[in-house]
Amino acid sequence: MESSVAQAFANLTTGIYVLTVADGAQHHGMSSSWVTQVSGAPPLFSAAVDNKHFSRAIIARTGVFGMNIVGRRGQSLEDYFYSAGARRADNLAGLDYQLSPVLKVPWLAQARASIEARVTASMLAGDHTIFVAEPVGVRLGAGDRPLTSLELDYVYVGGQQVIARDRAGWS
Repeated sequence: MESSVAQAFANLTTGIYVLTVADGAQHHGMSSSWVTQVSGAPPLFSAAVDNKHFSRAIIARTGVFGMNIVGRRGQSLEDYFYSAGARRADNLAGLDYQLSPVLKVPWLAQARASIEARVTASMLAGDHTIFVAEPVGVRLGAGDRPLTSLELDYVYVGGQQVIARDRAGWS
């Protein structure tokens, strides 16, 4: 990606989320910042998932996923899911979570809020697939302000490209 475009995209503010999937007894999560509400009636949101990511095939096959909103006190979730240690199939082992009541997708205990969602539409968008989903159930956690990309020392802008932030701004 061209450097100036990456720099501009790094200034898009986003929330920080963990998308979770279940494939039989295997439970997996992935860091995501490309999530947004797209409709009020019915309530719908979209999530962009890298076409090469482990979770993408599961979402496409099952048509369901969990969306866990990370709060400021839960930044360790983002740190973990962004790390090399999370790049394995059953990466929720050792984390506190429960399966949602209807769709049986993982809800992370440390998340500010969790949504179990059913995919209503999807489309390819470059190297990602955009999944549009409808909430089926919600779990609200303890009060906490949502974590945003402005509070991270880095921002993912696609592919293998990450923009790091130093004390003077984005580098």
